[in-house]
Amino acid sequence: MSRRFRLRELPSEKGGQAEDTYKIDRRDFMRHSFNAAAGLITVSLGSVGFASLLMGTSENDGGDSSVRFWVPTGAEDTVWYGTQHLEPMSYSSFVDAASQSSTGMAGAQGVWSGLPVNVVYVPHDENKNSAVEENKPRFQYLDGYTAEGDYVGSAYEMDEKEEYSALSIHDNLIVIFSRCTHLCCIPGWQLVQNDYTNDTWIPGGIDSGGNKLFCICHSSRFDPTALEKNRNRNRSNGAEFEYFGIKKAGGPAPVGLPLIPFTVNGDVIEALPDYVDWYTFCD
Repeated sequence: MSRRFRLRELPSEKGGQAEDTYKIDRRDFMRHSFNAAAGLITVSLGSVGFASLLMGTSENDGGDSSVRFWVPTGAEDTVWYGTQHLEPMSYSSFVDAASQSSTGMAGAQGVWSGLPVNVVYVPHDENKNSAVEENKPRFQYLDGYTAEGDYVGSAYEMDEKEEYSALSIHDNLIVIFSRCTHLCCIPGWQLVQNDYTNDTWIPGGIDSGGNKLFCICHSSRFDPTALEKNRNRNRSNGAEFEYFGIKKAGGPAPVGLPLIPFTVNGDVIEALPDYVDWYTFCD
């Protein structure tokens, strides 16, 4: 039986909260009038925007190095960045949003240079020296293994090897290239309500516990706090590459999602064009 996912409530036409909750499974998702370019799932209750279907274009990526918020159509009143569509992401906005979270985490959909991204804030500096316990998230450096179980390397290499210094964790943030390693759909950050997206955290990169990137297409989940080294291949030419990314926690995706290096320029989050071969697995 298909797992069903609860979409966030949308405001009613009268300005209040919708009384109904909308549920959709993969079969419904494919059956409804789906327009990937517009990022809409057309259902009988209206058009529900879902950012994890969206790819940016040169027309809306801003033409610079800034990472910009992407607000799904219909989610303007349900995501904390709902009034900032295509505005450059500011570091302070993530700090403010995280202060309202029970885990101190915050995340947002975004677009950078025509690529879909997720930016996730984790209170790493505050928690990294304390005992590991539930709901005290920090970035975890893990060993990475291929889908076949072969050891690839450790996320510690990001800090230990100069060649990867651009990826060193800083400012309690990571930027994630968001195309699922299963079939290249685009996972979203807490745009559905289920056990995987609750505002909770459990260490170890395991599937239980919330605050996962979640792909509604085929239910792959990724833990943005579990960092590892892994290996993937380009679908067109078969070329393999190693990369640092976040761990696949569940679902059919074979491996996790790559990290994108970034800097905070003043208050603006700007991604860096290093390691671009890592983002070609869907080509």
